Amino acid sequence: MTDSSKRQVTLDEVAERAGVSRSAASRVINNAPHVSKAKREAVQRAVVDLGYVPNATARALATQQVGAVVLAISSDNPQVFADPFFAEVVVGVNSVLEETELELMLLLATSTRGQTRLEQLLRTRQADGVMLMSMHGDDPLAALADKADVPVVFGGCPVNFEPRYYVDADNRGGARLATEHLVAAGRRRIATITGRMDEGAGTARYKGYQEALAVAGLESHRVVHGDFSEDGGSRAMAELLAEHPDLDAVFIASDQMAIGALRELKDAGKTVPGDVAIVGFNDITSARHTEPPLTTISQPIQSLGREMARMLLNLISGEQPTPLILPTRLIARSST
Repeated sequence: MTDSSKRQVTLDEVAERAGVSRSAASRVINNAPHVSKAKREAVQRAVVDLGYVPNATARALATQQVGAVVLAISSDNPQVFADPFFAEVVVGVNSVLEETELELMLLLATSTRGQTRLEQLLRTRQADGVMLMSMHGDDPLAALADKADVPVVFGGCPVNFEPRYYVDADNRGGARLATEHLVAAGRRRIATITGRMDEGAGTARYKGYQEALAVAGLESHRVVHGDFSEDGGSRAMAELLAEHPDLDAVFIASDQMAIGALRELKDAGKTVPGDVAIVGFNDITSARHTEPPLTTISQPIQSLGREMARMLLNLISGEQPTPLILPTRLIARSST
């Protein structure tokens, strides 16, 4: 006699018996089309073997599907999908969706036309769910998401509110690690180039820098606000050198900006790390090939994309996932 005669069998047990993820099992049970034949058959066998009875409410939520999800990025940079960070996010998202039959639509949703397109997708349910990234402080996409009749997952936590469903990296903790590393290396005049301060990652990394300096009893007034771009990093470093020529280290809130800053330091005749030590953030591939190779904070960028996609699939299946913060770690190279 099975346990199902004594209690209700759970979806997790079905997934374990079938050797599939919980979200895949849920999609099969809800008769969704976006799953492979082999997984469908394995789940169906597990349902029969265990005597599983599906939850009617979750089933109702998952049956009306159109076969596509949207990754919408709020950015005024038309080349954003060529950015190494977002390119890796897309790879992570796709690695999960390719196990389903869901199509991925990419949408640059900053222009009025892009916002109208996203609003139409949400209002008419032309997508089963949406992933939103790079949200700004007064971003109208946040209001669209709040009124959406489809599941929405945020990549990163916006500045002005905490969404119900999001995946983020430990930006604040990573920035503390970066600054503490510079302090431990004997640097005392530590500046920072922040990211955009109307984005959650920008403000969180700035706070982490401030916290680390406060603990060390050091001043945190050597600050220039950047924009996460390579050219922005170059401009910000030039401004820092003009205002604080005695600085001996800089925590830079993205590797792209750090690459521009390294170029500016070289043009100014400064050696790295002899005159100025540098730590970036993200650990994109090109950080390993700068001159010198860049010490940086590694965040699992592809995992960010994967977990966003998994969370969205769970929501589409009628589940209630919890927000997720991914760990960050220091990668020490030759720039410190």
